[in-house]
Amino acid sequence: MRTKTGLIKRMVEYKYMYLLVLPLAAYYVVFDYGPMYGIILAFKEFNFSKGIMGSPWIGLANFKEVFELDEFWLAFRNTIIISFGRLIFEFPVPIVVALLINEVRRAGVKKFYQVVYTFPHFLSWVIVSGIMVNFLGTFGVLNQLLELVGLQKINLLVDPSHFRSLIYTSSLWKDMGWGTIIYLAAIAGINPSLYEAAAIDGAGRFQQMQHITWPALKGTVVILLILQVGRTMSSGGGGFDQIFNLYNPAVYEKADILDTYIYRRTFALGSSYGTSTAVGLFKSVINCVLLVMTNRLAKRWGQEGIY
Repeated sequence: MRTKTGLIKRMVEYKYMYLLVLPLAAYYVVFDYGPMYGIILAFKEFNFSKGIMGSPWIGLANFKEVFELDEFWLAFRNTIIISFGRLIFEFPVPIVVALLINEVRRAGVKKFYQVVYTFPHFLSWVIVSGIMVNFLGTFGVLNQLLELVGLQKINLLVDPSHFRSLIYTSSLWKDMGWGTIIYLAAIAGINPSLYEAAAIDGAGRFQQMQHITWPALKGTVVILLILQVGRTMSSGGGGFDQIFNLYNPAVYEKADILDTYIYRRTFALGSSYGTSTAVGLFKSVINCVLLVMTNRLAKRWGQEGIY
Protein backbone atom coordinates (compact mmCIF):
# COMPACT_ATOMS: atom_id res chain seq x y z
CA MET A 1 0.00 0.00 0.00
CA ARG A 2 1.42 3.38 -1.02
CA THR A 3 1.74 5.93 1.76
CA LYS A 4 1.73 9.71 1.50
CA THR A 5 5.40 9.73 2.48
CA GLY A 6 6.17 7.22 -0.25
CA LEU A 7 4.39 9.37 -2.84
CA ILE A 8 6.35 12.47 -1.82
CA LYS A 9 9.57 10.44 -1.95
CA ARG A 10 8.77 9.29 -5.48
CA MET A 11 7.91 12.86 -6.54
CA VAL A 12 11.28 14.04 -5.24
CA GLU A 13 13.03 11.15 -6.97
CA TYR A 14 11.38 11.92 -10.32
CA LYS A 15 11.21 15.68 -9.84
CA TYR A 16 12.38 16.47 -13.38
CA MET A 17 9.59 14.36 -14.88
CA TYR A 18 7.04 16.21 -12.76
CA LEU A 19 8.56 19.54 -13.82
CA LEU A 20 7.96 18.58 -17.46
CA VAL A 21 4.28 17.97 -16.69
CA LEU A 22 3.93 21.22 -14.72
CA PRO A 23 3.34 23.60 -17.72
CA LEU A 24 0.59 21.34 -19.07
CA ALA A 25 -1.04 21.08 -15.65
CA ALA A 26 -0.87 24.88 -15.29
CA TYR A 27 -2.52 25.27 -18.70
CA TYR A 28 -5.47 23.10 -17.68
CA VAL A 29 -5.81 24.83 -14.32
CA VAL A 30 -5.82 28.33 -15.85
CA PHE A 31 -7.81 27.79 -19.06
CA ASP A 32 -10.02 24.75 -18.34
CA TYR A 33 -10.65 24.35 -14.61
CA GLY A 34 -10.37 28.02 -13.57
CA PRO A 35 -13.25 29.28 -15.75
CA MET A 36 -15.49 26.47 -14.47
CA TYR A 37 -16.60 28.63 -11.57
CA GLY A 38 -18.82 30.33 -14.17
CA ILE A 39 -21.20 27.34 -14.15
CA ILE A 40 -22.70 28.71 -10.94
CA LEU A 41 -24.47 31.19 -13.23
CA ALA A 42 -26.90 28.33 -13.92
CA PHE A 43 -28.14 28.73 -10.34
CA LYS A 44 -28.12 32.53 -10.18
CA GLU A 45 -30.02 35.51 -11.57
CA PHE A 46 -27.10 37.28 -13.18
CA ASN A 47 -26.72 41.00 -12.55
CA PHE A 48 -23.95 42.83 -14.42
CA SER A 49 -23.43 45.39 -11.67
CA LYS A 50 -23.00 42.70 -8.97
CA GLY A 51 -20.95 40.22 -11.02
CA ILE A 52 -21.13 36.45 -10.88
CA MET A 53 -20.37 36.01 -7.19
CA GLY A 54 -22.59 38.93 -6.07
CA SER A 55 -25.67 37.92 -8.08
CA PRO A 56 -28.52 36.33 -6.07
CA TRP A 57 -29.02 32.55 -5.95
CA ILE A 58 -32.30 31.33 -7.49
CA GLY A 59 -31.90 27.55 -7.21
CA LEU A 60 -33.14 25.57 -10.24
CA ALA A 61 -35.32 28.36 -11.67
CA ASN A 62 -33.14 28.71 -14.78
CA PHE A 63 -33.43 24.99 -15.53
CA LYS A 64 -37.21 25.10 -15.00
CA GLU A 65 -37.52 28.05 -17.40
CA VAL A 66 -35.45 26.30 -20.07
CA PHE A 67 -37.24 22.95 -19.79
CA GLU A 68 -40.58 24.68 -20.43
CA LEU A 69 -39.40 26.02 -23.83
CA ASP A 70 -40.38 24.12 -26.97
CA GLU A 71 -37.25 25.45 -28.77
CA PHE A 72 -35.02 23.76 -26.20
CA TRP A 73 -36.60 20.33 -26.71
CA LEU A 74 -36.45 20.80 -30.49
CA ALA A 75 -32.71 21.54 -30.24
CA PHE A 76 -32.29 18.58 -27.84
CA ARG A 77 -34.01 16.22 -30.29
CA ASN A 78 -31.96 17.53 -33.23
CA THR A 79 -28.73 17.11 -31.24
CA ILE A 80 -29.55 13.48 -30.42
CA ILE A 81 -30.57 12.65 -34.01
CA ILE A 82 -27.56 14.33 -35.62
CA SER A 83 -25.11 12.79 -33.12
CA PHE A 84 -26.39 9.25 -33.56
CA GLY A 85 -26.48 9.84 -37.31
CA ARG A 86 -22.80 10.66 -37.13
CA LEU A 87 -22.16 7.43 -35.21
CA ILE A 88 -23.99 5.39 -37.83
CA PHE A 89 -22.94 7.12 -41.06
CA GLU A 90 -19.60 8.77 -40.24
CA PHE A 91 -17.81 6.81 -37.54
CA PRO A 92 -17.28 3.53 -39.49
CA VAL A 93 -16.03 5.20 -42.69
CA PRO A 94 -12.47 6.13 -41.54
CA ILE A 95 -12.04 2.56 -40.28
CA VAL A 96 -12.97 1.13 -43.67
CA VAL A 97 -10.80 3.67 -45.51
CA ALA A 98 -7.82 2.88 -43.26
CA LEU A 99 -8.23 -0.87 -43.90
CA LEU A 100 -8.44 -0.27 -47.65
CA ILE A 101 -5.43 2.08 -47.74
CA ASN A 102 -3.47 -0.48 -45.74
CA GLU A 103 -4.09 -3.01 -48.50
CA VAL A 104 -2.43 -0.74 -51.11
CA ARG A 105 1.05 -2.13 -51.55
CA ARG A 106 2.73 0.67 -53.53
CA ALA A 107 4.01 3.22 -51.00
CA GLY A 108 3.68 6.16 -53.41
CA VAL A 109 0.02 5.41 -54.15
CA LYS A 110 -0.68 4.93 -50.44
CA LYS A 111 0.82 8.35 -49.60
CA PHE A 112 -1.14 9.95 -52.45
CA TYR A 113 -4.43 8.64 -51.04
CA GLN A 114 -3.51 9.79 -47.55
CA VAL A 115 -2.73 13.33 -48.74
CA VAL A 116 -5.88 13.58 -50.87
CA TYR A 117 -8.14 12.33 -48.06
CA THR A 118 -6.44 14.36 -45.32
CA PHE A 119 -6.16 17.76 -47.03
CA PRO A 120 -9.83 18.86 -46.53
CA HIS A 121 -9.40 18.61 -42.76
CA PHE A 122 -7.18 21.70 -42.82
CA LEU A 123 -9.93 23.83 -44.36
CA SER A 124 -12.05 25.70 -41.83
CA TRP A 125 -15.81 25.26 -41.81
CA VAL A 126 -16.08 28.86 -43.00
CA ILE A 127 -14.26 27.91 -46.22
CA VAL A 128 -16.14 24.63 -46.60
CA SER A 129 -19.50 26.37 -46.15
CA GLY A 130 -18.45 28.93 -48.78
CA ILE A 131 -17.63 26.11 -51.20
CA MET A 132 -21.01 24.48 -50.50
CA VAL A 133 -22.88 27.74 -51.08
CA ASN A 134 -21.06 28.21 -54.40
CA PHE A 135 -22.04 24.70 -55.50
CA LEU A 136 -25.47 24.24 -53.92
CA GLY A 137 -26.82 27.78 -53.42
CA THR A 138 -29.53 29.45 -55.51
CA PHE A 139 -26.97 30.81 -57.96
CA GLY A 140 -24.49 27.94 -57.50
CA VAL A 141 -22.99 25.55 -60.00
CA LEU A 142 -25.68 22.90 -59.46
CA ASN A 143 -28.54 25.25 -60.27
CA GLN A 144 -26.74 26.66 -63.30
CA LEU A 145 -26.39 23.12 -64.67
CA LEU A 146 -30.05 22.36 -63.92
CA GLU A 147 -31.05 25.57 -65.69
CA LEU A 148 -28.97 24.64 -68.74
CA VAL A 149 -30.78 21.31 -69.13
CA GLY A 150 -34.18 22.92 -68.58
CA LEU A 151 -34.86 21.63 -65.06
CA GLN A 152 -36.22 23.59 -62.10
CA LYS A 153 -33.77 25.16 -59.66
CA ILE A 154 -33.41 23.73 -56.14
CA ASN A 155 -31.66 25.13 -53.07
CA LEU A 156 -30.60 22.26 -50.86
CA LEU A 157 -29.21 24.60 -48.18
CA VAL A 158 -32.67 25.92 -47.29
CA ASP A 159 -34.48 22.60 -47.62
CA PRO A 160 -34.93 20.98 -44.15
CA SER A 161 -35.42 17.52 -45.65
CA HIS A 162 -31.90 17.51 -47.15
CA PHE A 163 -30.00 19.45 -44.51
CA ARG A 164 -28.89 16.52 -42.32
CA SER A 165 -27.68 14.61 -45.37
CA LEU A 166 -25.54 17.61 -46.28
CA ILE A 167 -24.20 17.72 -42.71
CA TYR A 168 -23.10 14.08 -42.81
CA THR A 169 -21.70 14.31 -46.37
CA SER A 170 -19.70 17.48 -45.80
CA SER A 171 -18.35 16.20 -42.48
CA LEU A 172 -17.23 12.96 -44.11
CA TRP A 173 -15.51 14.82 -46.96
CA LYS A 174 -13.70 17.12 -44.54
CA ASP A 175 -12.65 14.79 -41.71
CA MET A 176 -12.73 11.25 -43.08
CA GLY A 177 -9.05 11.30 -44.04
CA TRP A 178 -8.00 12.83 -40.73
CA GLY A 179 -9.77 10.06 -38.87
CA THR A 180 -7.91 7.40 -40.85
CA ILE A 181 -4.52 8.66 -39.62
CA ILE A 182 -5.05 7.26 -36.13
CA TYR A 183 -6.19 3.90 -37.46
CA LEU A 184 -3.27 3.73 -39.91
CA ALA A 185 -0.89 4.50 -37.05
CA ALA A 186 -2.38 1.60 -35.07
CA ILE A 187 -2.05 -0.70 -38.09
CA ALA A 188 1.58 0.39 -38.59
CA GLY A 189 2.36 -0.99 -35.13
CA ILE A 190 1.43 -4.54 -36.12
CA ASN A 191 4.42 -6.88 -36.36
CA PRO A 192 4.97 -7.67 -40.12
CA SER A 193 6.06 -11.20 -39.21
CA LEU A 194 2.42 -11.96 -38.34
CA TYR A 195 1.39 -11.27 -41.94
CA GLU A 196 4.35 -13.30 -43.26
CA ALA A 197 3.44 -16.27 -41.06
CA ALA A 198 -0.22 -16.00 -42.12
CA ALA A 199 0.78 -15.89 -45.81
CA ILE A 200 2.94 -19.00 -45.38
CA ASP A 201 -0.04 -20.73 -43.79
CA GLY A 202 -2.10 -19.88 -46.88
CA ALA A 203 -4.19 -17.00 -45.49
CA GLY A 204 -5.49 -14.60 -48.14
CA ARG A 205 -5.55 -10.80 -47.88
CA PHE A 206 -9.08 -10.74 -46.49
CA GLN A 207 -8.27 -13.43 -43.91
CA GLN A 208 -5.17 -11.50 -42.84
CA MET A 209 -7.30 -8.40 -42.43
CA GLN A 210 -9.92 -10.35 -40.51
CA HIS A 211 -7.59 -12.22 -38.12
CA ILE A 212 -4.57 -9.89 -37.77
CA THR A 213 -5.40 -6.29 -38.72
CA TRP A 214 -8.87 -6.03 -37.19
CA PRO A 215 -8.01 -7.56 -33.76
CA ALA A 216 -5.05 -5.16 -33.50
CA LEU A 217 -7.25 -2.23 -34.52
CA LYS A 218 -10.26 -3.03 -32.33
CA GLY A 219 -8.88 -1.42 -29.15
CA THR A 220 -8.28 1.90 -30.94
CA VAL A 221 -11.77 1.77 -32.48
CA VAL A 222 -13.36 1.25 -29.04
CA ILE A 223 -11.45 4.16 -27.48
CA LEU A 224 -12.45 6.54 -30.29
CA LEU A 225 -16.03 5.28 -30.07
CA ILE A 226 -16.11 6.07 -26.35
CA LEU A 227 -14.81 9.58 -27.01
CA GLN A 228 -17.34 10.07 -29.81
CA VAL A 229 -20.24 9.00 -27.58
CA GLY A 230 -18.90 11.38 -24.92
CA ARG A 231 -19.43 14.23 -27.40
CA THR A 232 -23.00 13.24 -28.21
CA MET A 233 -24.60 16.41 -26.84
CA SER A 234 -22.04 18.52 -28.73
CA SER A 235 -23.11 16.75 -31.92
CA GLY A 236 -19.60 15.31 -32.29
CA GLY A 237 -17.73 15.85 -35.56
CA GLY A 238 -18.04 19.40 -36.83
CA GLY A 239 -20.42 20.28 -33.99
CA PHE A 240 -21.02 24.00 -33.52
CA ASP A 241 -18.68 25.26 -36.28
CA GLN A 242 -20.24 23.13 -38.98
CA ILE A 243 -23.88 23.73 -38.06
CA PHE A 244 -23.39 27.43 -37.36
CA ASN A 245 -21.80 28.10 -40.75
CA LEU A 246 -24.34 26.08 -42.73
CA TYR A 247 -27.70 26.55 -41.06
CA ASN A 248 -30.25 29.33 -41.48
CA PRO A 249 -33.76 30.07 -40.11
CA ALA A 250 -35.35 27.99 -42.88
CA VAL A 251 -33.76 24.78 -41.53
CA TYR A 252 -33.87 25.43 -37.76
CA GLU A 253 -36.47 22.70 -37.48
CA LYS A 254 -33.91 20.05 -38.48
CA ALA A 255 -30.56 21.76 -37.83
CA ASP A 256 -30.73 23.72 -34.59
CA ILE A 257 -28.65 21.83 -31.99
CA LEU A 258 -28.07 22.71 -28.33
CA ASP A 259 -24.76 24.48 -29.07
CA THR A 260 -26.29 26.78 -31.68
CA TYR A 261 -29.38 27.23 -29.47
CA ILE A 262 -27.18 28.37 -26.57
CA TYR A 263 -25.40 30.83 -28.86
CA ARG A 264 -28.60 32.32 -30.24
CA ARG A 265 -30.22 32.43 -26.81
CA THR A 266 -27.21 34.21 -25.29
CA PHE A 267 -26.28 36.70 -28.01
CA ALA A 268 -29.00 36.88 -30.67
CA LEU A 269 -32.15 36.54 -28.55
CA GLY A 270 -30.74 38.70 -25.74
CA SER A 271 -31.73 36.19 -23.06
CA SER A 272 -30.21 35.78 -19.60
CA TYR A 273 -26.77 34.23 -19.14
CA GLY A 274 -28.23 32.06 -16.39
CA THR A 275 -30.54 30.07 -18.68
CA SER A 276 -27.82 29.72 -21.34
CA THR A 277 -25.41 28.39 -18.71
CA ALA A 278 -28.12 26.01 -17.48
CA VAL A 279 -28.44 24.55 -20.99
CA GLY A 280 -24.65 24.19 -21.25
CA LEU A 281 -24.42 22.49 -17.85
CA PHE A 282 -27.30 20.13 -18.72
CA LYS A 283 -25.46 19.20 -21.93
CA SER A 284 -22.15 18.61 -20.15
CA VAL A 285 -23.68 16.38 -17.47
CA ILE A 286 -25.32 14.15 -20.10
CA ASN A 287 -22.03 13.94 -22.03
CA CYS A 288 -20.21 12.89 -18.86
CA VAL A 289 -22.82 10.23 -18.02
CA LEU A 290 -22.71 8.82 -21.57
CA LEU A 291 -18.90 8.72 -21.45
CA VAL A 292 -18.86 6.79 -18.16
CA MET A 293 -21.58 4.37 -19.31
CA THR A 294 -19.86 3.64 -22.63
CA ASN A 295 -16.53 3.14 -20.91
CA ARG A 296 -18.09 0.65 -18.48
CA LEU A 297 -19.76 -1.23 -21.33
CA ALA A 298 -16.45 -1.40 -23.18
CA LYS A 299 -14.73 -2.88 -20.11
CA ARG A 300 -17.58 -5.35 -19.63
CA TRP A 301 -17.02 -6.51 -23.22
CA GLY A 302 -13.33 -7.11 -22.54
CA GLN A 303 -11.85 -3.85 -23.83
CA GLU A 304 -9.51 -1.58 -21.89
CA GLY A 305 -11.55 1.63 -22.04
CA ILE A 306 -10.08 5.08 -21.51
CA TYR A 307 -9.52 4.87 -17.75
